[in-house]
Amino acid sequence: MIDSCHCDLVMKTNTSNFTIRRSHERGHANHGWLDTYHTFSFADYHDPAHMGFRSLRVINQDKVAPGAGFPTHPHRDMEIFSYVVSGAIAHQDSMGNGRELRPGQIQLMSAGSGVTHSEFNPLRDEPLHLLQIWITPHTRGLAPSYTEWHPKPESDHTAKVLVISADGRENSATIHQDANVYRIRLKAGEMISHQLAPGRGLWLQLIHGTLSTGEATLSAGDALSTESARTIHFTATQDSEALLFDLA
Repeated sequence: MIDSCHCDLVMKTNTSNFTIRRSHERGHANHGWLDTYHTFSFADYHDPAHMGFRSLRVINQDKVAPGAGFPTHPHRDMEIFSYVVSGAIAHQDSMGNGRELRPGQIQLMSAGSGVTHSEFNPLRDEPLHLLQIWITPHTRGLAPSYTEWHPKPESDHTAKVLVISADGRENSATIHQDANVYRIRLKAGEMISHQLAPGRGLWLQLIHGTLSTGEATLSAGDALSTESARTIHFTATQDSEALLFDLA
């Protein structure tokens, strides 16, 4: 996906062994049909201080106008997934997959040795809001593959759900990397905990709402990272939705 933006360098804020990446620090481009924010360097947005986090390479928060989208383009050696926040996404790829996904659903494509795909907003009266995530695989040149994650009815209101993992446990989608990805949904006043093991790193990307942990408070679009092994507690002060990455 080809995007462009200009962004001033803003130093990261450290709070209680957390590193905070504020929403307004991200790269931003508005092409009319696409309004996009880049957490890490992407396309024309380049910031040497924000090239990724461990195997996590791209988090783009995209809003796509009705009927618009990304025409067919190639990828290789990247695990790419899209999390639909609102609206719908229509996916087609060179493996023969043609799918339409709705809010809360995830599509995961392993580009491997090479694949082409397109992503469009099939709706004519509603924008598409999604997060596009890239994670580097543990091995290059894998056979391309495609899978999806759909929430079960009982998980719709579960605060913390594993959606992507290396071994597919708990009905999660499978990724070619030692990465666990959780969907977080909290009502105001609710709390979840996450145990970060030694040698691993945590990245939490807040989609909407407000979360607090220790001295840190996150608003929509903010992110928090840490590489300090411990139990981390997140409390919602507003209804909130986030993705939490636990990475080798």
